[in-house]
Amino acid sequence: MAKTYDYLFKLLLIGDSGVGKTCVLFRFSEDAFNSTFISTIGIDFKIRTVELDGKKIKLQIWDTAGQERFRTITTAYYRGAMGIMLVYDITNEKSFDNIKNWIRNIEEHASADVEKMVLGNKCDVNDKRQVSKDRGEQLSLEYGIKFMETSAKANINVENAFMTLARDIKAKMDKKLVSVCYVQIYCKSILDAVLCVCSDCVCVCSRRATILRAAVMV
Repeated sequence: MAKTYDYLFKLLLIGDSGVGKTCVLFRFSEDAFNSTFISTIGIDFKIRTVELDGKKIKLQIWDTAGQERFRTITTAYYRGAMGIMLVYDITNEKSFDNIKNWIRNIEEHASADVEKMVLGNKCDVNDKRQVSKDRGEQLSLEYGIKFMETSAKANINVENAFMTLARDIKAKMDKKLVSVCYVQIYCKSILDAVLCVCSDCVCVCSRRATILRAAVMV
């Protein structure tokens, strides 16, 4: 069966229990909100295909449990993640303070070039706010990570957050692809030049291997 997408991105949602990770995921994948709170046991995932720059991108989004007892299970899913959303609850100071711990987990278990974004969730509950938007922005600036405040309930910035993360991942992949193509073209141009000046078959093969090794090392 032919693929129905051009890219497959694995995303991860991490953060303390109760910050609304599952609700954020459900809002993005199903455009719905469930007010009944049920803690995620271990890990779960949803899939949604979106379009960016004329390309179909399949987002495989993993929702992790925030409880400590599931930490060994969930950290195994950091490997291979191309994008990670760190979620805290703006009405819960501790969940915000723990973002630094979650960042350390990423540094220990995820790829070094993984795209990251911090989400301050439940921004619709402003009367119970414990963490200002400025503090969220400052923390993200400190780590060089993008930041948004979201509300799964009021459907604020959820779509924007996922699409921004997907766009950043695609841009990074496209940049790598351009670099690979450049090396391939560079190698081919060198080899073509060698072939033009050397007619002896054995000499061509020998010089081709030598120059290709040198070009790849550049």
